[in-house]
Amino acid sequence: MWIQKGNRIEIERHDVLFEECLRYLNRNQNELLHEVDIENKVIRKAVRCEKEIVLIQLEATDQHLLLSFPLHVPDSRSKAEIVHHVIDWMDLERDLAPFYQLAKQDHILNHIVHGREGLRMIGVPDLFEAMAWSIMGQQVSLHVAYLLKKRLVERYGESVVWEGKEYWTFPEPGIIAKLTKEDLLSLKFTNRKAEYLLGVADIIATGQLKKTALQQMPLPVMEKSLIAIRGIGSWSANYVMMRCLRHPDAFPAADVGLHNALKKVIGSHSKPSLSEIMEWSEKWTDWRAYATFYLWMELAGG
Repeated sequence: MWIQKGNRIEIERHDVLFEECLRYLNRNQNELLHEVDIENKVIRKAVRCEKEIVLIQLEATDQHLLLSFPLHVPDSRSKAEIVHHVIDWMDLERDLAPFYQLAKQDHILNHIVHGREGLRMIGVPDLFEAMAWSIMGQQVSLHVAYLLKKRLVERYGESVVWEGKEYWTFPEPGIIAKLTKEDLLSLKFTNRKAEYLLGVADIIATGQLKKTALQQMPLPVMEKSLIAIRGIGSWSANYVMMRCLRHPDAFPAADVGLHNALKKVIGSHSKPSLSEIMEWSEKWTDWRAYATFYLWMELAGG
């Protein structure tokens, strides 16, 4: 699926609408875990490997995604880690043909999928980052959630510098687990969110919760395991299952953005009821995560 050519790596592009992926990644000015250069159609991101932090650049050719290393070229082991990260991040191994076929037959999905074929569900490969983001996003606007993440990353994350710009990685759970609640309160976390984040950091840092173990579970068991964690409700669990654990049928049914997108698509003056949403989603079974992601993109104005 990928080959190395000199200091660059070509990853098979398959069905990837790279420009739409970039548009999604460029949706908030307070995002600091990657940089999107819309004019040149490239994205740069710092990736933590086992040995080091590596700055990567990703762009698209007609047939490949081209991965390069602006700051320094890592060793072969780190290169393999990074390729795996990119494939997971962009969900490159998933065959979307069944989803597109489903969308053609659905009056809601057909409207939002047509013309966007190749938009991949951008993920959050790191389990701690995904769970932390789901906690920070609870019952606040996306703008506020991004500000919380920005403060946390700039205080406790690591970074590399290239051409005068700093590229950050999300803080490791072992670092956050050692903090006090007061440390997080100083970043404008609420009491509850601070407690939840510290708890999640601890169980991941100590190996009590692992991505690989969760991914081997059936969807209901996976959800139940996550909801058992303090601070993780149904919305947070399904968000993590969708964006990190990559279950295609995860469905954050209570998501406000999902409700607003459906309201827009159906041309209603009011948001649909939860029962209506659940009824519609039955037709999207096995692909409800992708249906949600495409609906989010419709809300973003595409």
